[in-house]
Amino acid sequence: MPAASEPGVPALPHTWRPVGVRVVGIALGLALVVICAAAWFTFDAETRARFTFLQRATLVGIGVLAFGVMHALTRSRVVATRERLVVVNGYRRRELEWAQVVGVHLPAGAPWVTLDLADGSTLPAMGIQGSDGGSARRAARQLRALVDAPPAPPAPPA
Repeated sequence: MPAASEPGVPALPHTWRPVGVRVVGIALGLALVVICAAAWFTFDAETRARFTFLQRATLVGIGVLAFGVMHALTRSRVVATRERLVVVNGYRRRELEWAQVVGVHLPAGAPWVTLDLADGSTLPAMGIQGSDGGSARRAARQLRALVDAPPAPPAPPA
């Protein structure tokens, strides 16, 4: 029986993304912008004039760095297709053939899913975060079912 027809196995392609991390990243990003803007505009003109160009550039640079870190965390995902499994952790993307993945683990208290690979190494899959609770456990079960019975690649066109 094909994996896609088994209960609990999602239709492919399927993407898993962390919910909690995305909500917190967006909320903290907006809060940071609002607080910094409010603080800047509550300064009187004399205080604002004391900031040098280098100090302003440093503050903007720190803001850009904070945005970059939040963006990296919120873009993490795991994508299952018939041909492969794509794991995006921050700004790093890794494409794996189904045969390369031999295990899927999400132990209690783990921050994210860990994939066991055929070469003996492991790969964190930050797209399924343990902090998402039941949905993370369900996603790990779905991914494990796909690894145990990999989907057949599509037939070539005739």
